[in-house]
Amino acid sequence: MNVQTTFIKRLKEARKTRKLTQEKLGIMVGLDEFVASTRINRYEKGVHEPDFGILERMAIALDVPVAYFFADDELAKIILQHHSSSVW
Repeated sequence: MNVQTTFIKRLKEARKTRKLTQEKLGIMVGLDEFVASTRINRYEKGVHEPDFGILERMAIALDVPVAYFFADDELAKIILQHHSSSVW
């Protein structure tokens, strides 16, 4: 799996786990409500890639570390386990 494919998969998984629509996630990360759904949809389809600021805000909104978006399946599980047990 390449980086873009991994990112797309992780973004969808995290969004669906949090039971968020594409529009809701977009609004949570500061996108205009009129483009929020379309922009997140394009990220999930690999048409566009978010800049690092948007990526960080998505990670916060989805309660995952940025590294989760780029990790293979086994590492993603470890990242989430560590993240959920960490006390900030």
